Amino acid sequence: MPKPTLLLTRRFPDAVEARAQRDYITVPNPADTPLDGPALAAAAADGTVQGILCAAGDALDGDTIGALPDSVRIIATFSVGTDHIDLAAARARGIVVTNTPDVLSVATAEIAMLLILTAARRGGEAERMLRAREWTGWAPTQLMGVTLENKVLGILGMGRIGQALARMARGFGMQVHYRNRNRLPEAEEAGATYHQDDTTFLGAIDVLSMHIPGGAATRHWLDTRRIAQLRPGAIVVNTGRGTTVDDAALCAALQNGHLRAAGLDVFAGEPTIFEGYYTTPNLVLLPHLGSATVETRDAMGFRCLDNLDAVLIRGAAPLHPVG
Repeated sequence: MPKPTLLLTRRFPDAVEARAQRDYITVPNPADTPLDGPALAAAAADGTVQGILCAAGDALDGDTIGALPDSVRIIATFSVGTDHIDLAAARARGIVVTNTPDVLSVATAEIAMLLILTAARRGGEAERMLRAREWTGWAPTQLMGVTLENKVLGILGMGRIGQALARMARGFGMQVHYRNRNRLPEAEEAGATYHQDDTTFLGAIDVLSMHIPGGAATRHWLDTRRIAQLRPGAIVVNTGRGTTVDDAALCAALQNGHLRAAGLDVFAGEPTIFEGYYTTPNLVLLPHLGSATVETRDAMGFRCLDNLDAVLIRGAAPLHPVG
């Protein structure tokens, strides 16, 4: 049986590419530059590509999916989120879409905890001071932050990542509150306090960690009104989707002192970010590192290939279908 042809839209980890090359005829992207919609459709245009292994940020909107050849049967995204894929358009074309659940929860929670710690203890400012050769020695009031012990962590979106973060936070002596569409079973709550209402949730916490999906329903969830409901001196961290934060409102609250600090790993319009973020000192910025560990990225790629194998090699149902 001839090997199926697989389009790789980005350069993936070595172990993932090696397995793909073993089992498929691959159409690689050695330059690892993001493909816009026309370029992506053109890469599959010869009519032999049956599967697409794509990544977050790839332009798989309705126009791109509409331009794909009939040979394409499955799109496997190297991500949990599917904001970059028009699922309705894929469904209309009969193209299966799969994602990578369950393998990046701990890695992303680690980044959330890193941002919380760095924001609370002013680690970003301290590191920049040293690199600029501006440190003149220890001083009693220099770069004083706050300790996390006995602080209240509010987790917005208590899914797998939120629950992993809750376990870590308890190790730092933090109390855990959460806001979720539905209350978790008691065993999964593990003592966390549930809030049915945004206002009571925001008013009860010292640190807000955001783990909600993108899309129209959550666009600018954290806006001027909700920021005002946070306690003065609160810390905000976002490792979910950049679109869920009103950038200008966040910057204003950091600059006027209502928020003590913030940490962001995701941004609307990545890799372009809000201009005000560059000059806001009490803000920690990371370049979307949530899943960036060797173990996690390999597991994500293997999960993609498991789904591709099921559909294209075994003629079976995908393991992790979306939409």
